[in-house]
Amino acid sequence: MSTDATTLDIETGATAVAHPNMALIKYWGKRDRDLILPVTGSLSMTLDIFPTTTRVRVGEQEADTIALDGRPADEVTTRRVTGFLRLVRDITGRHEAAAVDSVNSVPTGAGLASSASGFAALAAAACAAYDHSLTPRELSRLARRGSGSACRSVFGDFVVWHPGGSRPPRDDLGSYAEPVPAGDFDPAMVIAIVDGGGKAVSSRKAMQHTVETSPFYLPWAAGIAADLERMRAAIGRGDLQEVGRIAEHNALSMHATMLAARPAVRYLQAGTLAVLDAVAALRTGGIDAYATIDAGPNVAVLCDPRDEIRVARAVSELPDVSATHIAHRGPGTTVTPGAAA
Repeated sequence: MSTDATTLDIETGATAVAHPNMALIKYWGKRDRDLILPVTGSLSMTLDIFPTTTRVRVGEQEADTIALDGRPADEVTTRRVTGFLRLVRDITGRHEAAAVDSVNSVPTGAGLASSASGFAALAAAACAAYDHSLTPRELSRLARRGSGSACRSVFGDFVVWHPGGSRPPRDDLGSYAEPVPAGDFDPAMVIAIVDGGGKAVSSRKAMQHTVETSPFYLPWAAGIAADLERMRAAIGRGDLQEVGRIAEHNALSMHATMLAARPAVRYLQAGTLAVLDAVAALRTGGIDAYATIDAGPNVAVLCDPRDEIRVARAVSELPDVSATHIAHRGPGTTVTPGAAA
């Protein structure tokens, strides 16, 4: 079942599947850390690879239990998930503890949006398990409270996240994601894995540190509204070159704000720079290829599907690239009633 407002008849739980999204206009900076309200809007493409599958069962134990990839979750993850479950229970008016079993097919904490797919799936499964129906917009707002970019993974294809108003409660109610009309525009995205391990500095810490200490942050944020307007127009007319140019500039500018922080936040590695050089060489050779990088060392290369094999081959031959994956537009979050995975 897709994320609509249909009431679910569930006794013991639900399973949800969500996919990560790759931001083309980046989310980097919160103006409210409790509500996870962004400084600026952002825009992303939901991928058709690396799904997260999350099962939530209620009423079978005295306290919440959290398992990630078949093992008990670490302390930080457990604290985030149990806090989110308390929020869901406040919304639903239910009090039973929950057992959460989540499986990621994307490396966790490597800058590949595992938290986006993870909290989108958790929000959908938990609401269904507690027999509470939400509209897609309401579900997006809820997922945002777990991880900001999760609000975008509620939807498929291209998605924009609105930052919200400037006064409560409009700021909270106005901060949600929704689909961007894209017609038949379906570019490929080649993911080059430079380092699949966890990050030394979490996105949350790096984001706040950048906002507080980087002299480049406010000028970068001030340009986002114009980037969003141009990006939406380019997607609407299927202009790969313009979409790619805006996305690459936005991503590299974001990483420049991190490098200017004090001390610097540096996610880029030698292998990352090698992929960027390879992408530039592809463009010189006549291939429309453009790079974007989230908060990590791995690179996503936007290109025409007709060129995806050539692009994947070019980056896979680099010594620091351990794997490549080809993605296209992916689906929104789906929910299946019942506790079975």
